[in-house]
Amino acid sequence: MTNKQLAFRTAAEGIIKKLKLRNMEGYFFEDSASCVKAITDLMEEGSTISWGGSESIKECGLMEAIKSGNYTLIDRTTAKTPEESRELYVKAVLSDYYLMSTNAITYDGELINIDGNGNRVACLIHGPKTIIMVVGMNKLVSDAQSGCARVRNVAASANSQRLNRNTPCFQNGRCGDCLSEDCMCNHIVVTRRSGVPGRIKIFFVAEELGY
Repeated sequence: MTNKQLAFRTAAEGIIKKLKLRNMEGYFFEDSASCVKAITDLMEEGSTISWGGSESIKECGLMEAIKSGNYTLIDRTTAKTPEESRELYVKAVLSDYYLMSTNAITYDGELINIDGNGNRVACLIHGPKTIIMVVGMNKLVSDAQSGCARVRNVAASANSQRLNRNTPCFQNGRCGDCLSEDCMCNHIVVTRRSGVPGRIKIFFVAEELGY
């Protein structure tokens, strides 16, 4: 590993200890391949799996592994109408595993997530039996305030380009604290603790993943 990756490992190990106090589990992996194997080994064949459209999940190779495995995938991207999208969301809430990343995580183990429609943070809060998070080394922040700033000025700007949104962050590359119709920052959620022990499992990878 590089010195940057070694530093991330040290930081991740410290966060994992904090997560335990917050009823969440954390694991560290040197690369995406070993992380994906650990996750697929965890999920039983035939499990129902849904996801929040995470770029981290795609980049690490987990989505490809899921699609080639013996699982029932609830994929919201297949919806062709608002009605179909709602039906898939209802199924996602009842899934065995929900795959996502976090927009940011503090060194003290708090998760910061900002959402447009709210489906992703809603499933994080309640519903699916187990939350699987893949977190790259670019997601670490010092505190919740820094996490919000990172999401709004870095992640949201990149996502606005990906989704072609008519927002100030698309035009200027930074948050304009907008109230536009295309706003992606409608819900800001800080998860400080899991009410169900072990429900949220965080897989740290010593790579930059997602936004």
